[in-house]
Amino acid sequence: GQVASQPLLARGVDVSIIDADTDMIRSAAEFGFKVYYGQGAQLDVLRASGAGRAQASRICGDDPEATDKIVDLGKAEFPLVKLYVRAYDRGHAIRLINAGVDYQIRETFESATAMGAAMLLGLGAEQAEVDDIIEEVRRRDAERLDLKVAGGIYAGADLIRNNIAHLGAEDRAT
Repeated sequence: GQVASQPLLARGVDVSIIDADTDMIRSAAEFGFKVYYGQGAQLDVLRASGAGRAQASRICGDDPEATDKIVDLGKAEFPLVKLYVRAYDRGHAIRLINAGVDYQIRETFESATAMGAAMLLGLGAEQAEVDDIIEEVRRRDAERLDLKVAGGIYAGADLIRNNIAHLGAEDRAT
């Protein structure tokens, strides 16, 4: 949450953080962050932190089920607040999309694409080629996600690149 706050703070946006980890709260306070103690799935904590007055809320929890509870509570109690949520994985991202969040991103997606790009560059690929490959990875991933939201977990499986050449669609379904 602290890193994701940087662009907002740079633009002068007021940011409130909720955390139940007292060590994290002490650490954040040392760096000048305003932190509320508690669980984001508790309505009184959300109200105390200003969620009812917010234009947007960012949810960056480590527990997908707790994140889902916060989303449900936020949608019910603060329907005009836009929800920007970090998803644990693709399945969680699908649940968040179905819950109607305004934006979701998988926890490791950006770091995974950055790592892949760095490795390609380190192996001698040109920057333009790496940019094209990463753009295609993003496009295919977004297309797969859309297909999975509409058609279930195996929809879009043909868009996954794999390293087992003999693996056919009938093998993937088992």
